[in-house]
Amino acid sequence: MAPSVSDLQPVAPPETRESIIDAVKKEQANLKKGPSYPFYYPVFDNTQKYPPIEPFEHSDAGHRADRAKPNLLTPNTTTRDISPYLGTEIKGVQISQLSNVGLDELALYAAERKVLVFRDQDFKDIGPDRQLEIGSYFGPIHQHPTSGNVVGYPQFHVVYRDEDQDRFEDYLGGERTNRTSWHSDITYERQPPGTTIFFILDTPEGAGGDTLFLSQVEAYKRLSPEFQKRLEGLKVLHSGVAQAEFSRKRNGPVRREPIESIHPLVRVHPVTGEKALYVNQAFTRSIVGFKREESEYLLNFLFNHLATGADFQIRAAYEPGTVVVWDNRVTCHSATLDFERARRRHAVRLTPQAEVPIAG
Repeated sequence: MAPSVSDLQPVAPPETRESIIDAVKKEQANLKKGPSYPFYYPVFDNTQKYPPIEPFEHSDAGHRADRAKPNLLTPNTTTRDISPYLGTEIKGVQISQLSNVGLDELALYAAERKVLVFRDQDFKDIGPDRQLEIGSYFGPIHQHPTSGNVVGYPQFHVVYRDEDQDRFEDYLGGERTNRTSWHSDITYERQPPGTTIFFILDTPEGAGGDTLFLSQVEAYKRLSPEFQKRLEGLKVLHSGVAQAEFSRKRNGPVRREPIESIHPLVRVHPVTGEKALYVNQAFTRSIVGFKREESEYLLNFLFNHLATGADFQIRAAYEPGTVVVWDNRVTCHSATLDFERARRRHAVRLTPQAEVPIAG
């Protein structure tokens, strides 16, 4: 009888077979391993309750900065502009080692360039207390009413996605043709954020998980002068109600009752003096004084203008050691959920609040 195919295959010795099995088990363990920084794993404690945020005086750090930025843009610092309108990649300087003077320059540079992408940073390894010290230099750090945070450190807004957890995708819903969601953070607050810090802990292997940013300054500039005049002076309602309701429906926390605030549709940056649109699809609900159809028509035009303006948008790609600093007053951003759920994405946002928006 002719030998079967299996008879013709070489048989690995027992020690070789065991090494193969061990390698397979190791690979399976790697696929199932937890986050690289488990301290920052998000918790959702429904018993946490926060009082209302009290008004405060804000003096922007950028006002104090030397416009030449000698402490930030040293001879060892290299920069590359991602777009003429926003986004600069920076290497050769550590945020963790900046003095207060250097942090002033950082705030100014973020206001000017809108988005700064720092590479090769040690920020994720300097510990939560030092991270909070740096973040709070730019203003009181917002404690988010519904997002995941860190045990003992409610100021950390944790962004996390893996095969078992994806609250952002759940929030967007499954009936959309794409999963972009352009927004500026927590604009429903009376004093929304300014200089914002986002540091990366785990990125999906290969590609994916970037963040899209756009300049609301350039978006405003693209409008005709007559249309700009019509928008200036208008006020819009920003609401946190839907965000809170979504969290309640899935038995998540609502640590502070949601609020609504009225802000100018066109705002002025307090340091640069630039005018910017101040609307976003996540939280802007209506134009004050307009009938519903009028408000929806104009807001939908502006939302579409922002979303389709690829020539004033950038894509910030992440790698180990990346820290992104952006100015929330003059930008919108969106996550890109373009990677498999089994591939972990883990990051933390520090969100210092700033001034009451000033009308343009």
